[in-house]
Amino acid sequence: MAMNEDKGAKRPARRMPKKKVCTFCVEKIDEIDYKDVQKLRRFITEKGKILPRRMSGVCAKHQRILATAIKRAREMALLPYKAD
Repeated sequence: MAMNEDKGAKRPARRMPKKKVCTFCVEKIDEIDYKDVQKLRRFITEKGKILPRRMSGVCAKHQRILATAIKRAREMALLPYKAD
């Protein structure tokens, strides 16, 4: 009977994560400049990988533009392809 005593115990309520809002939509930015390295650095990891949408909170439209801008900045040697 000791096993059935905890039948009334409930799990703690799960917290809903805060909805991320696209920073580019909030600032009404349509074009992301590849020369703006400080802004682009926020969206790459320490290893140099591009952050996915679910981590960065950027919408799909701006994620595609952002990825292209990061790739262009890498090509122009403004951002590293990978960290040392």
